[in-house]
Amino acid sequence: MKANAALGLAVLAGLGVGAIAVQGLRAEAKPPVYLIAEIDVTDLDGYVKEYAQKAQKSLEAFGGRTLAAGQEITTIEGAPPKRRVVVVAWDSLDQIQAWRNSPQYTEDRKIGDKYATFRIFAIEGLPQ
Repeated sequence: MKANAALGLAVLAGLGVGAIAVQGLRAEAKPPVYLIAEIDVTDLDGYVKEYAQKAQKSLEAFGGRTLAAGQEITTIEGAPPKRRVVVVAWDSLDQIQAWRNSPQYTEDRKIGDKYATFRIFAIEGLPQ
């Protein structure tokens, strides 16, 4: 009986230490960084056919995850955004800079500039 009690206490102690360690790891995790782009598209057909897929592939190659993209925007308050809005999650601002400075994106952006003007910014997310 004493052996069972000791084993039970050891298991509970192990669970407690594990829970504390998990909380510590979560506290150290960096929050994501979100890239938000307002895009004033002048030729939607050309933008979609020649630019959008290339830009999507290059940002995925650098670790970006598109969370939202489209023209169906509901204005809640204030001036409406441009014709298209894109929200991309990244692990860090360094990832965004690496993508933006990559030769592939530089070439893709030359195509995008033929069909749209861009307003792009990043914001750090909150810890979850």
